[in-house]
Amino acid sequence: MNLDRIYKSLVVTALIITALILMKDIVMPIAFAALFSVVLLPLAKRFEKRTGRIFSITLVLLVAFLAMGLLFWFVVAQLASLAESLPDLEGKFLTLINSFSDQINAWFNIDTHEQMQMMKDALKNFSSYFGSVLVSTSYFAYFFVQVPIYIFLFLLYRERFKDFLLAVWPDSNLKWKDEIQGVVRGYISGLTIVTIIAAVLNSIGLLLLGIEHAIFFGFLSGLLTMIPYVGITTGAALPTLLALVTKDSIWYAVGVVAVHGFVQFLEGNFITPKVTGSKISINALAAILALLVGGKIWGITGMILAVPAVGILKILLNYSPRLKPIVILLEDKHNELTEEEIEKID
Repeated sequence: MNLDRIYKSLVVTALIITALILMKDIVMPIAFAALFSVVLLPLAKRFEKRTGRIFSITLVLLVAFLAMGLLFWFVVAQLASLAESLPDLEGKFLTLINSFSDQINAWFNIDTHEQMQMMKDALKNFSSYFGSVLVSTSYFAYFFVQVPIYIFLFLLYRERFKDFLLAVWPDSNLKWKDEIQGVVRGYISGLTIVTIIAAVLNSIGLLLLGIEHAIFFGFLSGLLTMIPYVGITTGAALPTLLALVTKDSIWYAVGVVAVHGFVQFLEGNFITPKVTGSKISINALAAILALLVGGKIWGITGMILAVPAVGILKILLNYSPRLKPIVILLEDKHNELTEEEIEKID
């Protein structure tokens, strides 16, 4: 009987993953809209007390668009400043490449011709990847048209979703729904605060080192902290390369790595625990596996959604007597389930 239940669960999981892959263009905007609807719901309710529902939702969306517009303006301004300095950086970058090529020839006995062939192969692979990025970019605008529409409809018809859940589970008090909303709001608001703090700290560190375009790279690194374990490494790579190109000493690049490592240490051990608390509280193994699976299914978008998705899954599993033991594998704190609860599960 247990094997039959496990088999059915695996089949259902495989079907869900397959559906997520095949229908990602449809499901991704809906998933983001659902998360942001939960975050914007309290603000929409507050405006709704003084105005009608449609006007309040429209006003909330306008405020959100204004915030996104300011962020977009900042990114474009920084990119324009970076583009102006590219001609100067090109010569320095070629000098660095030539020096690096000589070192490779001396250490590994790989001549320049072989290195050029390896470089061409790498560029060929990158071009195919860049083509897929351009396809994703063309979808980007379409994505940001869909998401506001879904948010508007989710907020407008929110009672219908509650009535549907009550119709499916008539004896349920839907407490898990309130817990999920609390987790989503706490995670997104906390992640926003953590991102800003990490961005400011990275920018200050890069400014003290005298790295060009420190504010842009600092805030880029802060934004990439939304992808746990992976984002901070990616965010440190570009300013490290810039330090190697523009500075005479390698210690500047070491300093960039040290700054990002220190900020990552503060973020992981002090900032995130204080800001977000135990809203998600999944352990490192569960988070890494979630990132890998999310990245395999939806790419970078899947990696961003992976952690809150596991947090929501943990809440749902906690309300299932048969599946509750899985929570033990996901929890960050092994003692969050009491001994009495574990005995009841067994």
